[in-house]
Amino acid sequence: MKVLIIGGGGREHALAYKIAQSKKVNALYCAPGNAGIEEYAVSVPIGVMEFDRLADFAVKEGIDLTVVGPDDPLVGGIVDVFLERGLRVFGPKKDAAIIEGSKAFSKELMKKYNIPAAASETFHTAKAAYSYLETCPYPVVLKADGLALGKGVLICNTPEEAQNGVKLIMEDKQFGHAGDVLVIEEFMTGREVSILAFCDGTDIAVMTSAQDHKRALDGDQGLNTGGMGTFSPSPFYTEEINSYCMEHIYKPTMAAMKKEGRSFTGILFVGLMLTQEGPKVLEYNARFGDPETQVVLPRLKNDIVEVFESCIDGRLSDIKLEFEDNAAVCVVLASKGYPLSYEKGYIIEGLDKAKEKDGVFVFHAGTRKENGNTVTAGGRVLGVTATGSTLKEARENAYKAAERVSFSNKYNRSDIGKAIDEIV
Repeated sequence: MKVLIIGGGGREHALAYKIAQSKKVNALYCAPGNAGIEEYAVSVPIGVMEFDRLADFAVKEGIDLTVVGPDDPLVGGIVDVFLERGLRVFGPKKDAAIIEGSKAFSKELMKKYNIPAAASETFHTAKAAYSYLETCPYPVVLKADGLALGKGVLICNTPEEAQNGVKLIMEDKQFGHAGDVLVIEEFMTGREVSILAFCDGTDIAVMTSAQDHKRALDGDQGLNTGGMGTFSPSPFYTEEINSYCMEHIYKPTMAAMKKEGRSFTGILFVGLMLTQEGPKVLEYNARFGDPETQVVLPRLKNDIVEVFESCIDGRLSDIKLEFEDNAAVCVVLASKGYPLSYEKGYIIEGLDKAKEKDGVFVFHAGTRKENGNTVTAGGRVLGVTATGSTLKEARENAYKAAERVSFSNKYNRSDIGKAIDEIV
């Protein structure tokens, strides 16, 4: 069968790697792709928001299955466009992708169906938000309602910080129209865990756990980013916690979306906080996480195309997910200055050398081909991922591989998974 991946980042490279392993697939395309994805797929120069052009390509090439990676096209309704053209596509429709597209919607959903989450209030004007901040307890978390590349979240310790945050989001429009509506929620403490799950509209199959490092600098300092590295599994996400979440969070979320007339088929990403009161939802996403995908998919034993098809056909209950009994760590190599301003176009060296050891993957995020060279083309450039029998071994393998890659202005955190591997 012919498969098309929509997207061009590290998540899509990891998807291409996994889909290419399927015995069902004999041709793989990626739009727009990147320099690394070309190892597995033919790059198609069409942007992720060019829905009609993408659908035209799928029809013309006889694509049997399209897998959508990023949030923007999902929230924008690409799945609806493909379905209207009679094409098989994996991902939630627009009315279901709102679970990520609007934090206000997801917070109201959790309140309505008693799904454990941080207490929150939603505001449509800056004036109302400022008034609330005068009496609320601190610290608080400010969240732009819409999509903001994973950066529209501010943790504020004082009223002054919070007021500045409201101005930044709602008045200065730092995140554009994503900040037209603002969610203010209580600050929760505990261990963060990322859970990706396959969904078929009724049933949900949870993948192995992961943990992201969102802050730009070591020690979880600096600005929020799209993610500076991940590890899998989380030693804190036990079978007992999984059972609790299945009963109180995962299944109720699926049932709630179905009851709201927004049946969810695709990948549900649940960001959890393991608080003293029990697990609570930090956020929902409607797609594979980035860079969580880079540590979860290399550990997946199943033929991922078979799982995609079971979701589309409403028979996910027939699938039993299996994962390797190992660990994986992803270290993101970024351009210095990310997530703010940074320079592009630097030649990347050492890519082949980094992959010499078995169990090492170099997933491209912001790269392109230029005059026969692979050059930097984004803030997050590469996700160097390695497996190991333990988290500590996987971390050592990932950092050794990362050291073999070089480019001007290269930057990475040095502590991905460090605090955890010292514990376990």
